[in-house]
Amino acid sequence: MSEYEKMVFRKYTGKAERDKMLNTLKGILDGITIDRDINNNEVEELHHWCSLLGEYSDKKPFDEILPMISDSLSDGILTHEEIYDINWVIDKFISKNKNSYYDPITHGLQNLQGILHGVFADNHISDAEILSIREWINDNEYLVGYYPYDEISTLLTSVLSDGIITDDERNILKVYFSEFIDKDSSIGIDFKEIDELKNDYTVEGICSVCPEIEFKDKTFCFTGASSKATRKDFESLITSLGGIFSNSVTKKTDYLIIGNSGNICWAYSCYGRKVEQAINQRKKGLKIVILHENDFWDSVEDNK
Repeated sequence: MSEYEKMVFRKYTGKAERDKMLNTLKGILDGITIDRDINNNEVEELHHWCSLLGEYSDKKPFDEILPMISDSLSDGILTHEEIYDINWVIDKFISKNKNSYYDPITHGLQNLQGILHGVFADNHISDAEILSIREWINDNEYLVGYYPYDEISTLLTSVLSDGIITDDERNILKVYFSEFIDKDSSIGIDFKEIDELKNDYTVEGICSVCPEIEFKDKTFCFTGASSKATRKDFESLITSLGGIFSNSVTKKTDYLIIGNSGNICWAYSCYGRKVEQAINQRKKGLKIVILHENDFWDSVEDNK
């Protein structure tokens, strides 16, 4: 694509780019303060991220926000009060319906990705940051069913289940969170370390935690092996409850059930193609829920 074509094309994507940057910026600000502590590495990461927005410096609302951030960083210290003021301007702009490009779900997911960037800005994820992300997840349940909210929620639930955060669990979080950070927008995050960690840790296709399951006119697919029922049994039961059973994952699939026979792990590569298809559908924005068989049976009992 020529430079001219890029300019013409961006005429139609300007609002989308603007809103995404605002939501990400708000998330980064929230992320670097989520543990109530702001260090020099986090300040430098924010300063670098803002420096990439030079071409927007004379456009609303960046003509107000960027000078605020620059003034706040001039003394090398970023206070919670300063971040509150900056977020107030961002929220005020986004809350105007005529200025908003994305729906609330997309706003929330972009904000979440910014938070992960902010948390990871100093190459460390502390216990306080992990607990605070868990609190954010709990406070934003309107995002249930969407990628990567469910995956992050489940992963945090697993990590915090025994009240102890091990080095392995912290590394797992590093690997997974890094998937949602733009490498080109960071100067402080050590992606070389992340690539090395990926040789030892893989986190994909995580089931939702205690999902709400509807049967009427919803399409279900099953993968893996069950110690309780055959695929024919699943089909008969789902149909009797008003649902639709499919042998394959499609755009119409609402739920993919993971069989409980075998090891319950975070990395579902062992389950093969259907899980990979479901993950790809979720990444495209489709609301397909990956659920564990145990949750399926609990919901069946509730519907009897």
